[in-house]
Amino acid sequence: MARSDWRKLDESDVRVRPGKGTRPRSKRRPEHADAVTAMVIGKDRGRWTCAIDADPGRVITAMRARELGRVSVVVGDRVAVVGDVSGRPDTLARIVRVEERTSVLRRTADDTDPYERVVVANAEQLLIVTALADPPPRAGFIDRCLVACYSGGVEPILCLTKADLAGPEELLAGYAGLDIPALVTRYDEEPAGLAERLKGRVTALVGHSGVGKSTLVNRLVPDAGLATGVVSAVGKGRHTSVAAVALPLPDGGWVIDTPGVRSFGLAHVTADDIVQAFEEFAEAAEECPSGCGHLGPPEDPDCALDDVVAEGEARADRLLSLRRLLASRGGLES
Repeated sequence: MARSDWRKLDESDVRVRPGKGTRPRSKRRPEHADAVTAMVIGKDRGRWTCAIDADPGRVITAMRARELGRVSVVVGDRVAVVGDVSGRPDTLARIVRVEERTSVLRRTADDTDPYERVVVANAEQLLIVTALADPPPRAGFIDRCLVACYSGGVEPILCLTKADLAGPEELLAGYAGLDIPALVTRYDEEPAGLAERLKGRVTALVGHSGVGKSTLVNRLVPDAGLATGVVSAVGKGRHTSVAAVALPLPDGGWVIDTPGVRSFGLAHVTADDIVQAFEEFAEAAEECPSGCGHLGPPEDPDCALDDVVAEGEARADRLLSLRRLLASRGGLES
């Protein structure tokens, strides 16, 4: 076309080449009205194993939908899934929505790491498994688990194993002020009352290596090995002891085994998070000076929590236990 003919062009002659970007032209997203609900029971290498309607007989494999972006999806999450939810081999559904969590069990790598990691979502209870001997109990680890429970809205339960090697009295006395449910088990006996306490509920288990947690899981879930194999099938042979996995209980409910959790960094927890779990002290804590750590004299000489005990509105052992947990959160000796 000659240069003089350019003046005859109008908008109908213009051809705009589309850009190479993939950014959507609209912020509207599908509502996925046909999505079904499911519980995440395993995760490995970009794939999530889910139980439709928390039914262990309807297990599917899913991937995270693109529109979720970097939204975290962890074991225990309640999610909405679309696509092929038949559960047949080599089928894949999509997780399109993560429902609001009722509780979170979270930790950081250490007490200086600001990045918190959600280990388990929506657990109602945390079973803190501790051996009474071989290995000896570690009160510091128990305290940190309790802090994680109180800050995340999870009910703690102490489970003391290997009572055939040592008595539980001394350890239980140290936690009497917290009114925590406690179960004592032996290797040579069935764990009395444990199955009933877990029945119909979602319970996470945590404990150091060698404390007998695997023995408990195998007693609670007789086919735990088979169930774990199904959940880890998407991991292409990866050993499941490095990741959390939810296992169905024979009488209803789930246990979430968390063998990868060895300690709890508590950088994400504040002193007020813990105090709020102690109803008798929560209101008084609002009268404390700004920045009060609630440890009492000499660290916090103007802490108002002492007044609650002095006025007879709370037990002294409860305050002592609370301050021990606060000291544990700060990495101090209790």
